[in-house]
Amino acid sequence: MVKQDHQTVKSELGLLNYVQEWFEEFCHKNLPEYGWTDSQIYRLNLALAEGFTNAVRHAHHALPSDTNIDIQVSLWNDRVEVRIWDYGQPFDPNVIDEPEPGTLQVGGYGWFLLRRLADKVVYQRDSHNRNCLLIVKYCAQK
Repeated sequence: MVKQDHQTVKSELGLLNYVQEWFEEFCHKNLPEYGWTDSQIYRLNLALAEGFTNAVRHAHHALPSDTNIDIQVSLWNDRVEVRIWDYGQPFDPNVIDEPEPGTLQVGGYGWFLLRRLADKVVYQRDSHNRNCLLIVKYCAQK
């Protein structure tokens, strides 16, 4: 691992801008030397925003707003990994049907978007009774 940073924030949608600004600062400070473009950073930030808002709106909907969400960003030579931990009930996102083009459905668009923005998306329960959303994007080559 080359660089890493971590934030713990309360489960409040109003903190999304703070989370995204922290993430952008980390990215713009560290990623360009590894061949990342502004467009790629934007896509990764959008994936982070989707993961964070899913944690607040869905995982923590029945929990107090002071429930923590932990976010970690790790830069490796060949990729960036974003981990978002929540305390909600576990679920299997693989059972969510992706929307068919030209149709409307309730739910599932966030997972559809995450899968399109990232190279790898994993959501699993950890040994501390937290869920971890792992978002992986491989770096562009110089």
